[in-house]
Amino acid sequence: MSHAQNTPIASLAPIQLPAGTGTRLWLLAMVLLWGLSWPATALALQSVPPLWLAAIRFGSAAVCLFVFVGLRGQLRLPPRADWPIVASIGLLQMMAFTGMGMIAMTRTDTSHAVLLAYTTPLWSLLMGWAMFRQAPSRAQALALAVGLSGVALIVSPLEMDWQRPGVVTGAALLLGGAICWSAVILHIRRHRWTTPPLALAPWQMLLATIPLTAIACAVEGSPAAIPMTPHLLQLLAFIGPVATSACFVISAEHGRRISAFAMSNFTLGVPLIGVLASVFFLGNRLSAVFLAGLTLVFAGMVLAGMAARRRA
Repeated sequence: MSHAQNTPIASLAPIQLPAGTGTRLWLLAMVLLWGLSWPATALALQSVPPLWLAAIRFGSAAVCLFVFVGLRGQLRLPPRADWPIVASIGLLQMMAFTGMGMIAMTRTDTSHAVLLAYTTPLWSLLMGWAMFRQAPSRAQALALAVGLSGVALIVSPLEMDWQRPGVVTGAALLLGGAICWSAVILHIRRHRWTTPPLALAPWQMLLATIPLTAIACAVEGSPAAIPMTPHLLQLLAFIGPVATSACFVISAEHGRRISAFAMSNFTLGVPLIGVLASVFFLGNRLSAVFLAGLTLVFAGMVLAGMAARRRA
């Protein structure tokens, strides 16, 4: 309890939450918004081509963050030491992961998409082993075996109809995007930051927006044909300014106030909320095979987080 809380003035002020409680409430809101962004994206994809949707998402979020960072007096060109992490996050996590994921969502159910996309902790273990000779411990090996068996179950013919056009390609794109994100996670762990992550975020989003826009123009044509209805504008406002820029601010401001293990536990809620929201808003049906795969993937990610904490 701080000194101010013992003063008579503090007793007259509104009741304040403990420091940790406020952070956790913000992070819970972030997880909820990120999870809900998956069915919102699926609905927007009914009117907007996937690459254009990715470009609009990061373009609108970049504008919001440029304004936010500018108002805080932190807007400046990234120093040369931070260019690699700007390129890594902008091109691999934002452009590749999101672009591939949105294309995949036009070919597979949202519940499958969100779960496969969030298998990044498993691929991070494998990539750390392959790239940096970080042999997994027994606990990490168990986490990999459990989690990857769930992935194999979900993408198997028992759950996915391989005869339906685009289904296998969609699953491959989702797993490829997750691997790209895993590479970024490994880079973030080793990067020596000279600029706060929040100050770099608008530049990363701008870097993702430019090639996404160019590719969308070449592949999907002019955006003039997109029907900008009030409903679609609401979805775009939620996907970009709210679920991307606002959530990034929450993550940067409050994620650093808790341990990496606690933060990883919070983010586990994103695919769970995404799956449940896809059932509620989109009518996705969850088969017994999918639920078994979901359980194994989640168990693998929880075990991976626990093993990483013990190893650290």
